[in-house]
Amino acid sequence: MLAEETPPELSLPLFFPSLPSPSPPGCSGLLADTMTDVPVDSGASARAAAPEGLSLAEEEELRSELAKVEEEIGTLRQVLAAKERHCGELKRKLGLTPLDGLKQNLSKSWHDVQVSNAYVKTSEKLGEWNDKVTQSDLYLSASSTLEDWNEKLTQSEAYKKTQETLSQAGQKTSAALSNVGSVISRKLGDMSSYSIRHSISMPAMRNSATFKSFEDRVGTIKANGLSDM
Repeated sequence: MLAEETPPELSLPLFFPSLPSPSPPGCSGLLADTMTDVPVDSGASARAAAPEGLSLAEEEELRSELAKVEEEIGTLRQVLAAKERHCGELKRKLGLTPLDGLKQNLSKSWHDVQVSNAYVKTSEKLGEWNDKVTQSDLYLSASSTLEDWNEKLTQSEAYKKTQETLSQAGQKTSAALSNVGSVISRKLGDMSSYSIRHSISMPAMRNSATFKSFEDRVGTIKANGLSDM
């Protein structure tokens, strides 16, 4: 019989890393050298450090006041939201559109701008600049020059002739329009009188002897023509 071959012994270090052996009491082991202590947070350490110059009692008082203020802010926001909804319902019942609200807001904004310090100061500054400009020598000289030119222009022969021509043309146009109106009125009057005379004279013409004689002749000619057929 063949002897049973014993398998080679497996060496543990090939498959598992070497683990540190427990350190004997009083000796620092590998874990103690590589790890540091992690402190456990308590309620006091979780809070931010108090600013310098404040005691613990003062800090607690300020935190309590801050909580109250934040609570009041939340309450005011709820009240404001309710007021806005009520305002919207009132506007809807009154028939006010968002455009009306926009116009009102713009008007109020413009009023606020007009009464603001910046607008008032700007207006005052512009007024001062206007006074300085109108009182300057350059402005006065330019105004005087323009007045001289205007006076010379209005007194020139060309200006007077042009003014007279325009005046005559206006008078002729007015006269022509007046004549046209008179002619049209006269024609309308003649037509209305002719219509009245014509309506009055027709019955008299029918009853006249000449008209009756003409009717008799027409009737005789018509009768003779029918008898010949």
